[in-house]
Amino acid sequence: MTAAAERFSAADHAHMAMALRLARRGLHTTTPNPRVGCVLVRAAEVVGRGWHERAGAPHAEVNALREAGARAHGATAYVTLEPCSHHGRTPPCADALIEAGVARVVAAMQDPNPLVAGQGLARLAAAGVDVACGLLTGEAEELNIGFIRRMRSGRPWVRAKMAVSLDGRSALADGRSQWLTGAPARRDGHRWRARACAILTGMGTIRADDPELTVREVPTTRQPLRVVLDARLELSETARLVSSARPDRPVLVVTAVEDEARHGRLRRPGLDLLCLPAAHGRIAPAVLLSALAGRGVNELHVEAGARLTGVLLAAGLVDELLLYQALCLVGDGRGIADLPALPALGDAPRLRLVEQRWVGGDLRLRLRPA
Repeated sequence: MTAAAERFSAADHAHMAMALRLARRGLHTTTPNPRVGCVLVRAAEVVGRGWHERAGAPHAEVNALREAGARAHGATAYVTLEPCSHHGRTPPCADALIEAGVARVVAAMQDPNPLVAGQGLARLAAAGVDVACGLLTGEAEELNIGFIRRMRSGRPWVRAKMAVSLDGRSALADGRSQWLTGAPARRDGHRWRARACAILTGMGTIRADDPELTVREVPTTRQPLRVVLDARLELSETARLVSSARPDRPVLVVTAVEDEARHGRLRRPGLDLLCLPAAHGRIAPAVLLSALAGRGVNELHVEAGARLTGVLLAAGLVDELLLYQALCLVGDGRGIADLPALPALGDAPRLRLVEQRWVGGDLRLRLRPA
């Protein structure tokens, strides 16, 4: 097996970049599986392309092999994630590549799933396939940042979306926040909803805005799981989140109330209840995230009020802030997060800027802990 530090050719880079573009086609649909693309190249000609479309469907390598047919023999396979080596819903892709007679496999990164974790590459090498790993790893990791977080940490990647004025307000003093940003920013927010496995909100947002939390502004073939944290089970049957629940638009209500009679008023097709332990009437955020990971949630998109957002931030459980800054001044209003007072400004947690982009008349910032 060649080392990750191997110097890859310009052609290797170009073909892996193509595989990454193919993988992005599954951005909205592969959950809970990773997004994977594969390109097969023989004698400098691309003979097969494939990507994983959805859980239970053939993996990227199998789709590329089907397109290539006999031309896969002696080819190089560029895969954005190490080929799997275990039987899940589909057979091992490492075996399929070996049986097709592929001569070389280049993987962008090793699979963080402990069921694979290098075993796929080792199986290929043992069969005489030339194996290399570590090409465009950063891009591959970014594409599957939630899957990696869930495999390595047992929780989803948490992305908190918020809108804020120039003077740091997210809403008027009475809680009204519609609409702080313009239509292009709201449409962009729906794109981030669409790629998430689940969208989380709290009862404060339900009371203030009665949101539906579906993806509406952009095309999608899958609606993310909508999750409401409702420790006291106060959610009304008339809430839009409840009335819009159906099997293809699922809702999960997370509560600390164990009374099945009280659960019954909310039960309907597409709506499920999850009871978690609580202390002093509150469900610990780490417990919530662990439970969501257990349900296959890779990326969790948070659209919540200052209280729930503050709880997640204070616990160090927000991996990324998606901040839309409107060029306006609100004056007396609400902040974006309720956080404990700092002893000194020097103790303020620092963030690093990942991306900055204008969306219509609003500035979108992506920030991560420094």
